[in-house]
Amino acid sequence: MRLLFSLAALFLSVILLQLSSAGVGPLDALSGLALGFSTAEVGLLGSAHFLGFFIGCWWAPRLMGAVGHSRAFAAFTATGAMGLIAHMMIVDPIAWAGMRVATGLCIAGCHTAIESWLNARLPNAIRGRAMGSYRITEMGASLSAQLLIGVLPPAAYVSYNLLALLCVAALLPLTVTPLRQPQLPIAPRLRPGLAIRRSPLATVGVIVAGLSAAAFRMVGPVYGQAVGLRPDQIGLFLAAFVAGGALAQYPVGALADRFDRRRVLIGLSLAAIATCAITVAVSAGGTAAVFLSSTLFGAASFPVYSVSTAHAHDCASDDERVDLSAAMLFFFAVGAIASPLVASGLVAQHGPAALFGLIAAGHAGLVLFGLTSMRIRAAGARTPYVWTPQTSFLVGRLIKPGRDHGEDETR
Repeated sequence: MRLLFSLAALFLSVILLQLSSAGVGPLDALSGLALGFSTAEVGLLGSAHFLGFFIGCWWAPRLMGAVGHSRAFAAFTATGAMGLIAHMMIVDPIAWAGMRVATGLCIAGCHTAIESWLNARLPNAIRGRAMGSYRITEMGASLSAQLLIGVLPPAAYVSYNLLALLCVAALLPLTVTPLRQPQLPIAPRLRPGLAIRRSPLATVGVIVAGLSAAAFRMVGPVYGQAVGLRPDQIGLFLAAFVAGGALAQYPVGALADRFDRRRVLIGLSLAAIATCAITVAVSAGGTAAVFLSSTLFGAASFPVYSVSTAHAHDCASDDERVDLSAAMLFFFAVGAIASPLVASGLVAQHGPAALFGLIAAGHAGLVLFGLTSMRIRAAGARTPYVWTPQTSFLVGRLIKPGRDHGEDETR
């Protein structure tokens, strides 16, 4: 019962945090356009967010080591809330970029605290089910946040204040729980070279996954407005992308466990290229066609990160898994930091279709690299496929015991 109470508190914090954090990106894009920001300035906000996210992933374990889980969670939440509230006090794209660094720091730091707590509390017997519940909770809240954007007016105090209230509310479940805080985590080592040595293809895959997700989430609202969607419809457009990705995870996981993961990864990238072309082709075909193309694009591009990390773990030893997860997230952040700014610049010069041109080019590079990799390197033994969230460096600690147990069964 104590364990269930602890998990309920953590999951409620995740829901409230995601309702706040998953909505700020599209709200910023719509608000920036309403306030006359250029497309490049809107892209800068997305890049700033992922810069803060990466800093938070790396700094959070060290802050928890100094002050504990609850205090670190409170500090990160306060940072995010201040970044949200300050938006309508200083209307300037450079200032907003600084605020987005703060919100990115909040998201990464809070997820690190929650996942560290989960790792310490979960026995191996229920770890897999708990991780599944965690991912469903996170994805469901993220999907709800996209729908919330449809009813929040852009560039309004009330919109940012509501997101800030949700962010602050995430403090309550975690900080008032009477359960003792877990032992302080040992921060994973950041070894980007480990990912490159174990699987260059997986490294390229997570970079392309970061490029796709960040560009679409931040510049997607600009595209939606350009093709005639109303602000409330843009929220549904982004929600369709998330829903498509969630629905694809199980069938893609089944394929990735049965066939060579490199073939699955190449197939996903080819599908992503095709859906990019379809999305551009149907942009004038009405709202339903645009929503359907967004769903298909999410289904094709969303699982690339999980398949890439699964392929990387196929090539790793047990004692490398946590550091490898950190390296994978590092390269995801590399792609995510750069892509919104690049995508927005291309859209400003060549029109909204350039967003999907950039994403398609990234996936084309992944296809070529994958085909080359298959000619050079034979496929190895497979570990169980895991739908991997892009949340914090410590998620590798949650996934590792279940993955190692699965390996033992398949050898």
